[in-house]
Amino acid sequence: MHIEFREINENDLQEVLSIYTYYVENTTFSFHMHSLTAEEMRCLVFFDNPKYKAYVMLDREVICGYVILSQFGVREAYDETGQIAVYLKCGYTGKGIGTRAISFIEQVAVKNKFHVLIATICAENTGSIRLFESVGYEKCAHYKQAGYKFGRRLDVVAYQRILS
Repeated sequence: MHIEFREINENDLQEVLSIYTYYVENTTFSFHMHSLTAEEMRCLVFFDNPKYKAYVMLDREVICGYVILSQFGVREAYDETGQIAVYLKCGYTGKGIGTRAISFIEQVAVKNKFHVLIATICAENTGSIRLFESVGYEKCAHYKQAGYKFGRRLDVVAYQRILS
């Protein structure tokens, strides 16, 4: 499978929203409780600061997922730390696309002078945990019962990779 990456544009917004909506409505992988509007999704994938980026992943011109490099914290001391998130369309997991997405966004992060990337993951999302561990991310935090969704208390874990 040949995957290409392209910076997200307005024309991609509905498809990206559709991918994310699946995770919001059906999983604990997103901690949003209700489906987002297009405007709310726009705020998650378009950034005023050019160092933060979001890219769609394309399989033969079809969007099969997206990857985001966003702000980790609002204070200046966090300027070299980024938050990473990968979302794949159903049917595209387990094919190595997530690994390629992380590798790609790490290259973008290095170019944009990031030192550390952090992925925040619901502890029951074992697929994402395995993915990040497989590419060298280390568990750096475990927040017990930090989330609540679908009537359940959920642990949150953080994984980090030092890039430089």
